[in-house]
Amino acid sequence: MIFDRDGNTTIVYQEKKDLTIFLKNLEKEYPKLKNDNLIINLFSFEQLTSNDVMEFLQISNQHRANDKSFVLVTERVSYDEVPEQIAIAPTLQEAKDIIEMEEIERDLDL
Repeated sequence: MIFDRDGNTTIVYQEKKDLTIFLKNLEKEYPKLKNDNLIINLFSFEQLTSNDVMEFLQISNQHRANDKSFVLVTERVSYDEVPEQIAIAPTLQEAKDIIEMEEIERDLDL
């Protein structure tokens, strides 16, 4: 697992292509990341389905409840295939844009 921190946002990359191991490692490292906005880069997973993305729902809800953004990045699953509780973007730039918009909304108490 690789962490790339930029201000109050951390991008999490995975080298190995096993989703179960990735989720376990993310949960283990979460206490170090809980105060940052998180972008989870899933590009290394070639076989990714909407059911796989649903595995992130609990941690996404937990993170968002603490007024932090949680965005998954993949081209393999569209935002139409998952509930709106999961933020998903096809590129890292779009994930950063989502976080920027959510931070503005939080600042304005929307």
